[in-house]
Amino acid sequence: MSVTEEFALSEEERALLPTDEEVEAYARNGWYLTRKLLSDDEVDELTAASERFYAGERSRTLPVRPARLAYWEPASGPVQRHNDYIHYESDDIARILRKPIIGAVAARLAQAAEMRIFQSTLIYKPPIAGEPSNVVPWHFDRHYWQSCTSDDMLTAFIPFHDCGVDMGTITMVEGSHRWEEIGADDSTTKHFADRDNDDLEVMLARNAKHNGAEVSKIPMVIPKGHMSFHHCRTYHGSGANVSGRPRRAISFHLQPGSNEYRPFRLSTGDIVTYNHDVLVRRTADGRPDYADPEFCPVLWRNA
Repeated sequence: MSVTEEFALSEEERALLPTDEEVEAYARNGWYLTRKLLSDDEVDELTAASERFYAGERSRTLPVRPARLAYWEPASGPVQRHNDYIHYESDDIARILRKPIIGAVAARLAQAAEMRIFQSTLIYKPPIAGEPSNVVPWHFDRHYWQSCTSDDMLTAFIPFHDCGVDMGTITMVEGSHRWEEIGADDSTTKHFADRDNDDLEVMLARNAKHNGAEVSKIPMVIPKGHMSFHHCRTYHGSGANVSGRPRRAISFHLQPGSNEYRPFRLSTGDIVTYNHDVLVRRTADGRPDYADPEFCPVLWRNA
């Protein structure tokens, strides 16, 4: 199959791409809500495949388990579930995530000629209003992607159903990706799960004040089959699920084709590591290869 055939879009799919005005709005706001990119049947298959995954079905498993892997197992109990590398461990889920239209939308927003998968996390937020793990504090993803060269990475949030405020939908801080950052230190390279929620709230308020900006929180109300995208420097979080039913979704992190590994040194002299670094192949000069097709396959390429 040629590159043109592999990533070709139908006329109907091309109509789903962001317009010039929507690309400009993404650059201004830091987020974008798509049109309907997945059919109801495809979304229902994501739900069914996720249940098979939770029951123990795997297409394959990781050859080694990275130190900071998010990986819910039944013994973890009724907390919010996160399972990284779902695109690697479940072929049924990967088949849908790798629809060319998803990569094409991401490439248009990032204005990139190629888009690769960086990471994917299966998420299940239980319908337990008081469950502390259901609340995701304010953060932005670039903080813990310091081993990457690109500042144009982005994330698709893909719910498996209509998703609104009552379900604890993802919520963006408008325009925060354009803020000048202050207060960054070694701790900000850690995943939000390893940081103090109150500290993250303080950091958001401090950075907003420094930039003379209001903290404008925009909840993403996402119909079934639609998804949101956000820039890697956009502050976002989510609240409790008070809907009475589980909030199911995938957080789909994407990287432009130009992204590469870079050594990022902490004040201690240690080098920041990402989970990929013990999994992916090495480049000719010995660096982790973030273009390894086994873990970071191409999602879209402009033919």
